This record gives sequence, C-alpha cells and structure tokens, in this order.
Amino acid sequence: MSASQPQALRLEPGETMPNSRLPVLIYRGVFRDDTADKAAAFSALFGANGWRGIWRDGVYDYDHFHPNAHEVLGIAGGFATLQLGGATGKAVDVRAGDVVLLPAGTGHRRTGASAGFLVIGGYPPGQERAEIVRMRSPEAELRIAKVKLPEMDPVGGADGPMRGLWGG
Repeated sequence: MSASQPQALRLEPGETMPNSRLPVLIYRGVFRDDTADKAAAFSALFGANGWRGIWRDGVYDYDHFHPNAHEVLGIAGGFATLQLGGATGKAVDVRAGDVVLLPAGTGHRRTGASAGFLVIGGYPPGQERAEIVRMRSPEAELRIAKVKLPEMDPVGGADGPMRGLWGG
C-alpha cells in the first residue's frame, strides 16, 4: 500500500461500536522518515485539502466514535497500536508518516503507544465539532447515515482515492 493506494479496512458493526459501511483508509508513509516536522507537514496537507478543525494530541485509550463527522489522523511522531472497530474489530499498528481516515461511526482507541506518539487530526468542512460517543444506539446510527462525504481526500485532494473507495 502507499499514499496513492491506501489499505481499505472494512469493519462489521459490533455490540458497542456501529462502525460504517465505508472502509477505514490507511495511507502508509505519506511523509518519509526524513521529513523534519511531520506535525507541520500534516497540518499543511490537511488544510490545503480543505480539512478543518486541525488539532494536535493523541488518541483516547477508550473505545469511542463520532456520529457526526469523519476524522483524519496523521501520525506525526512515534508509533502506536490502534484498535479499530471496537472489541471485535482489528488492531492496526501505525507509525510516524502514516494517515488513518475514519468514516463517521468507526470505533477507535489507542491500546499502546511509544513515547512521543503525536497525532494531527482534522475533519471535513462543516464537521469540525465532532462529538464523542462511547455506545452504539439507534439515534447515533441515524446520525451517522446523514454525514456527508467529504469533497476532498485529506491526503490526495481532488485526485485522491478516497472518493472512489467511499463511493463518492
């Protein structure tokens, strides 16, 4: 897989996490090891592709999802294992330079991380106020179904693979 052809990971609904009909997209090595300031590079890349609400932090260590927003995670430092899709989902190892694109409703949490693990995150326009929900519900699933597809791939822009892989 590469930045131009991300890994597509499909996750079934779980007992506590609704997940999504859309696959999680994992872009490996978007920025090389020799990129001096990956945090600034991810902020600039996501912003240039129209993604907003850029934040700098980590990933919570408890299962949660966003019923009202898609979310992009740029791994700017260190490495971690993320559990995607809840208890019955998949553990995914990520490292500095990788990007994880989570469709609305996808459960995620950090199960382990190195010192210096840093994430630059963001959301499509109009979805910047991502709510945090920890338990699947019919109301949350109705909200997830109404979340609009992003106009731009946060990594590849208008020519990126997200729209094709997400059916847009």
